[in-house]
Amino acid sequence: MDPFARLRAGDRATLARAISLLESGGEKAAALARRLQPHAGRAQVIAFTGPPGAGKSTLLSAYISLLRARDEAVAVLAVDPTSPLSGGAILGDRARMNAHASDPGVFIRSIATRGHLGGLALSIPNILDAVDAAGWPTVILETVGAGQSETEIAEIADVKVVLNAPGLGDEVQAIKAGILEIADVLVVNKCDLPNADRTTRQLRNMIELRPPDRQAVPVIQTSATTGKGLDQLETAIANAVGAVTAVPPEQRIARRLRGQLLSQAEAVLRQGISRLPEDGIDALCASLRSGELSIAEAAMQLNRLALQHHAPSNKDSGVDR
Repeated sequence: MDPFARLRAGDRATLARAISLLESGGEKAAALARRLQPHAGRAQVIAFTGPPGAGKSTLLSAYISLLRARDEAVAVLAVDPTSPLSGGAILGDRARMNAHASDPGVFIRSIATRGHLGGLALSIPNILDAVDAAGWPTVILETVGAGQSETEIAEIADVKVVLNAPGLGDEVQAIKAGILEIADVLVVNKCDLPNADRTTRQLRNMIELRPPDRQAVPVIQTSATTGKGLDQLETAIANAVGAVTAVPPEQRIARRLRGQLLSQAEAVLRQGISRLPEDGIDALCASLRSGELSIAEAAMQLNRLALQHHAPSNKDSGVDR
């Protein structure tokens, strides 16, 4: 049986190798991504995100236990910050879900962001396709941090669960406007701590600032250590997933591909700009200073130069030409 057939048959070791290949990029990764695409779009993708300290991993571990109690298989992609030394995932989130490591019905993989903005690793869409093609019906994304720039999950995930917890300073301000707006379920975790009720009221008040058709978002208090609110959380996620099933699969795939395309285009520009010689940027600044170019014209020239400098690296970066 060839490796792709083993992947489609659900072989975990083959899936792990495929994920490593997709993370590394290059022409082989691009070829695998193209081959995976026709087999994508079946899995339900649920994202858990929130500020550091909100207890995402602990709550997620409890939620996985609920799914496994019903014998539902689940894959978890924990998107971790990149180590400044090795460049790999720090693996803290995976360690906190160690209770499920030996469960054959759970697949857990940490993915390094590798410096990519947006709360996700650039390779995540392709990795999702691989996990989907391997037959995992539910895929959970645990994303790093939460802020206005970290809203890529809106394009990738079917259901977005946004966590916060009391005691993080100005509680609701820990969740920025961008991440709040994409939430399908809002969670006040660690609800046994002081001020949990105040945080819940603040979140409900902020929901009223959303468009009328996006205000029916449940705000649930949970405690992973005591089990409080876990049943309500499971029900809220199930309801959100049920709404997603009414959307045709091709529409869901198109949304994910759009997000992937835009993220890749931004990455190409960033990589190209990072490779530009300093004197080229200085020359554009001099033209700005003299009034020869407007800021918009200089930015267009900078983008053209960035694309020229990125072109030789297409083979290495995995950009599909």
